[in-house]
Amino acid sequence: MVLKDSTPNLMVKDVNKTVDFYTNILGFNKIDSVPETGQWVFAIVKSGDVMFMFQEENSIKEEYPQLSEFPRGGGLTFYIHVSDIHTLYEKLKNKATLAKDLHDTFYGSTDFAIEDCNGYILTFSQSNK
Repeated sequence: MVLKDSTPNLMVKDVNKTVDFYTNILGFNKIDSVPETGQWVFAIVKSGDVMFMFQEENSIKEEYPQLSEFPRGGGLTFYIHVSDIHTLYEKLKNKATLAKDLHDTFYGSTDFAIEDCNGYILTFSQSNK
C-alpha cells in the first residue's frame, strides 16, 4: 500500500463564507461544491498542492454522529509549506487574525499562523535550510 495524499474535511458553520475567506483572502480556487450554486453544504478549494474540503456542521455530524460532541475549529492546526513566507505574511497580516506572528523556529524555519473564519489555525512555514 502506498499513501498518496491527504485532504482534510473541515466542519464549518457556513461553507459559502468559508470558501469566500479561502478564495478572497488566501488565494485558493474553488474546484467543486454541492450544490453547484446557492447555499453550499460541501465544497473543495485548492492552492498549489494544498486542498481543503469544507462540510456544513449539521451535514457532517449527520454523516459522522461521533463528531456531534466536537466544536468547530477545535484541537488541531494545519501546517502549510510555502515558498515566499515574507510576501505571504505581508499580504495576510492585516487581512486575517494572526494567531502567531512571523518568527524563526527552533527547527530551522520561519513561520507565522493565522486563524480562519471558523477558528482553525493555519501555520505557514518556509524552511531556512
